[in-house]
Amino acid sequence: MLFVTNRVLEQGLTPLPAPGADVRLARPVNFTLENNQAEQSFYCCRRTGPYSYIEIGSSNLFDQLKALNADQLLFFIHGFSTQPEEVFDQAQQLQYLLDALHQVAQRDDSSAPKIAVIPLIWPCDNKFGKVRDYFDDQKAADASAYAYMRLMQKFLDWREENSTLENPCFKRVNVLSFSMGNRVLRGTLHLSAKYYPQNSLGMLFRNVFMAAADVVNETLEPGKSGGVIPLVSRNVVAYYAADDLALRASKVANVNNASRRLGHTGPEDITKVSKNVYAIDCDDFNSRYDRAGHTYFLEDPQTGDAGLLLRHAWDCMRTGRVPVDPARARPINRIEILNSQQ
Repeated sequence: MLFVTNRVLEQGLTPLPAPGADVRLARPVNFTLENNQAEQSFYCCRRTGPYSYIEIGSSNLFDQLKALNADQLLFFIHGFSTQPEEVFDQAQQLQYLLDALHQVAQRDDSSAPKIAVIPLIWPCDNKFGKVRDYFDDQKAADASAYAYMRLMQKFLDWREENSTLENPCFKRVNVLSFSMGNRVLRGTLHLSAKYYPQNSLGMLFRNVFMAAADVVNETLEPGKSGGVIPLVSRNVVAYYAADDLALRASKVANVNNASRRLGHTGPEDITKVSKNVYAIDCDDFNSRYDRAGHTYFLEDPQTGDAGLLLRHAWDCMRTGRVPVDPARARPINRIEILNSQQ
């Protein structure tokens, strides 16, 4: 599995190539789990097995993404207090569930897309105590935005250099950011718009899925810290649930910056966000999937199949459009409407 990380590596920074040498590399690397410093450098890698990783460099990564047997890419940004092998477990589960959806869809639609999952691993604390982890991880998530801003620029440079009519890349790019991972996404795009001309970003993403987002619920409004997200995405889908116990605790923890969370309420005022922002109410099933009502973006534990949120996201990636309740004038919907469409 290909992945990108800004965690500290035992082997240190990527070595500079000797003059005239090939800049591509393949060096074995390991994470320094005790160090949750957010590096401004990023490392493009491949996981070859449990606790076995090889750094391949950005040029290799982008070339391999282009060559993947997949129609679309889904970059996965994990939540807080999650260590690398746990991230890979989630990413592999996502891949398995999406592959299953693809196989079923192909029976009726041979053009159904195959999706490849690529995790972005930012540094979470592994010390004992969730409260301490929460605030440490907030800082690490915000600081990680600088590394992924640099990844974004590397990608834009690579795309410009490899934009040829002879061998174009047609893969669509999507993002699924979960919980505190939305701070990484928000900061990355905010800094990219700040430091690089906004028109160079263009329409980067087909879909951005913000699941149980642990950011303020005004964040997608123009002029706010996440206001650039709808500008670079065809669709932005915010999945929320009022009985998400983790985000209730988050609101209390952020009392000095008091605001309800996007993953708790959806956008504060749907009329203030762009019309390509969709708010999906997951209150009817999130607590069935997870006792805390927070990690509900993977499987339905009763069936082992893709859950409602992931099936909805799959439909968005398959069609490029967001399934909504036609009886509603604005896209604040209950995801339960999908049940009647199965």
